[in-house]
Amino acid sequence: MTDAGMPAASGRPEGGSGGEAAEHGSEFRKEMGPWANFALGFTYLSPVVSTYTLFATALATGGPPMIWAFLLAGAGQFLVALIFGEVVAQYPIAGGVYPWARRLWGMRWAWMTGWVYMWALLVTITSVAYGAGPYIAILLGFDSSVHTTVLCTVALIVVAVLINYAGTKALSMAAIIGFTGELVGALVVGIWLLVTHRFHGIGVIVDNFGATEGGSYFPAFLAAAIIGFYQYYGFEACGDTAEEVAHPGKVIPKAMRRTVYVGGAAATFTCLTLLLAVEDYSAVIDGSDTNPVVRVLFEALGEVGGRMVMGVVLISFLSCTVSLQAAAGRLIYSYARDKMVFGHQLLRTFSRKRAVPTYALLVAAVVPTVIAFGSLISEDALTKIVSFAILGIYASFQMVVLAALRARLKGWQPRGDFRLGRWGLAINIAALAYGIFAIVNISWARTPEEPWYSNWIVLLCGGIVLVTGLLYMFTTHHYGRGDAPAGDAVPERSKV
Repeated sequence: MTDAGMPAASGRPEGGSGGEAAEHGSEFRKEMGPWANFALGFTYLSPVVSTYTLFATALATGGPPMIWAFLLAGAGQFLVALIFGEVVAQYPIAGGVYPWARRLWGMRWAWMTGWVYMWALLVTITSVAYGAGPYIAILLGFDSSVHTTVLCTVALIVVAVLINYAGTKALSMAAIIGFTGELVGALVVGIWLLVTHRFHGIGVIVDNFGATEGGSYFPAFLAAAIIGFYQYYGFEACGDTAEEVAHPGKVIPKAMRRTVYVGGAAATFTCLTLLLAVEDYSAVIDGSDTNPVVRVLFEALGEVGGRMVMGVVLISFLSCTVSLQAAAGRLIYSYARDKMVFGHQLLRTFSRKRAVPTYALLVAAVVPTVIAFGSLISEDALTKIVSFAILGIYASFQMVVLAALRARLKGWQPRGDFRLGRWGLAINIAALAYGIFAIVNISWARTPEEPWYSNWIVLLCGGIVLVTGLLYMFTTHHYGRGDAPAGDAVPERSKV
């Protein structure tokens, strides 16, 4: 595989084909440096957010061996990141998966990819902000309830969108601050727990401590693997801001890969230190200890130290929400710029003073707020919101991976600054196989005692998004209104 130093295709802008951005001129400013771009993906991927949000759920479901889910998901998503790196190097366009799918396959496929990804991002914003609710309650000293969690969720969303409205420089600064907070949370706290509050040896990661109640462990592990699947997305945010980075064809593929392996290592380390610091696994598995993370932190660090860590954790949650909103806003703007959605005249409104898409960012705040209030009707809102978010993200990722495989088989030869060379086809197939496995696993019904609609809620929500998208697409025909390039990755001779 080749990386920086490879020449771009003749006649193309630096970093590969700039697509719409190159042909019509990008309204964004190239104010995001390489480290800020990496930090954006890292804070979106967020090892602290994913681990702290789902640690109790994963431990209760699969016991300590659930930590292996980080390695499983990390390996699979690294393959996806390699494919994305090839694509963004040739098409460094704001909006990520939507314009990539457009260039690789065509307008209709791109429209549906963007639709699925948009809803997944909006729900993910809610899931991250919702997961911060209990930590805000602890930090500020009030009782955590469903209603206070929703109010905290909305407050976090509002603060995040205000940061995004401040512009690319503010976004970069927020990403770097969040990255620093993540490292403090993952490394400093983790090392402290290992030195002062460790109750077990490393061997616990192969002992499920009765989580399966005598049955096969494999189904329990697959259910607990939600923590790994939730961890490994966010690297695509590096590409969502492609028009704000100098030399994107060289910088962004590196940032994506670095996000996966650095973020994955930090998340695995965080999870391991928490596992070794939980004294009684049985209490978590039987449900008597519902928040082992908070209990461990306060036991190990005391009241003052615990609250200080809560503050660092909230920085991680806030920076992750900011990154998600930035990605969602740029996707919606990219959609609107190509006239692919209702209200595109308004949604493509761009603040030249701050260099941000004004109304697209507003949508990325309002819709997650509505979803947060809608969660009041569910008793297990967090798990269901997270599960749907994962399903939507993975589905949209695989739509790009499939489009890349189809284009490759039809003669597409990546021509950006990062190329996989002769390994491209094999990696593409492996990435698609992993993604299909993950989608099936996250959609699988595992609570037969619940009503069918609750048991299959994740797949039902996914189906609703897909069906409404198809109805919207074929009744409005917005997908065909824009004149941006589409399907041009495949050589003309293959289209005849």
